[in-house]
Amino acid sequence: MSSTSEPVPARPQPPLKSPAAAPRPRLSVGARIRNWFLTGVVVAGPLMLTAYLVWWFVDSVDNTVRKLVPVKFWPDNYLPIPLPGFGVIFAFLALTLLGFLAANLAGRTLISLGETILDRTPVIRSIYKGLKQIFETLFSQSGTSFRTVGLVEFPHKGSWSIVFISAPPSSVIEAYLPADGEERISVFLPCVPNPTTGFYFYVPASEVIELPITPEDAAKLIMSCGVIQPDGQAALAAMAEAAKRAAAPETRVVSADERV
Repeated sequence: MSSTSEPVPARPQPPLKSPAAAPRPRLSVGARIRNWFLTGVVVAGPLMLTAYLVWWFVDSVDNTVRKLVPVKFWPDNYLPIPLPGFGVIFAFLALTLLGFLAANLAGRTLISLGETILDRTPVIRSIYKGLKQIFETLFSQSGTSFRTVGLVEFPHKGSWSIVFISAPPSSVIEAYLPADGEERISVFLPCVPNPTTGFYFYVPASEVIELPITPEDAAKLIMSCGVIQPDGQAALAAMAEAAKRAAAPETRVVSADERV
C-alpha cells in the first residue's frame, strides 16, 4: 500500500446562474399619457421657442424698416400674400453698403466729419464714444476679448468660478496696480442665471486657468445653472477617468483552488 495518496480531483462547480431580470412594472394608462406628453414637450418646446424668437426678430425688423422704405417699394403691394423678411433683407443690404462706403476714402471722410460733429456735442459724445468702443471690441476680428473661458478662485479659497477673459489693463490702470512684476489680465465673472450682470476685475494671469470650451458652451453652462454641460468638459472627464484606470495597478482574482 503506497504511503502517498493521489490528489483528489476538484469537484466541478455548477455554473453560476445570472439572476433573473426583474419584470418591468406595467405602466397605467395615465402614466403612459404623462410620459408621452412630457416627451412631446421636450421635442416640440425648443422648436416652437426657436420659431417664435426668429419670427419676433423678423417682424420687429420689418416693422421698423417699413417706416424708412417708400410704400411703392413694398413687395406686399405686388404680391397676393405678405412677404415676411423684406425688412431684414433691406437692413442687411443697407448695412453692407454702409460698410462698403466706410471702407473707401470718401466714406471715411464723411464718417470722420460726422464724428467731429458728435464730438462737439456735450452729452451725446460720451454716449457715442462708449458705444463705439464696445462695438469695435466685440466685433473686432483680431480681438481676443471674451473669446476665452477660464476659471478663477472665487468667492473664497477652494471655490472656482467660470469667467470670460478680456483684454489686459491699459497703461493708465496698470500704473496703479501692484508693481510685483506679474502680468495681469481682466476677467468678467457673470452671475447665474442672468449672465448680463456680474463682476469685472483684474487678476494675475497665473491665477486664471484657461478651459478648452467655447464661450457659447460656457454661457449655456451658466444660464442652465450647470444642467447643460459642454461637450468638451464631458470629453475631458472621460479622458481623465480612462487615465485613472490605466494608472491603477491590475488586480488579479485568485481562484479557490489557488488559495488552498
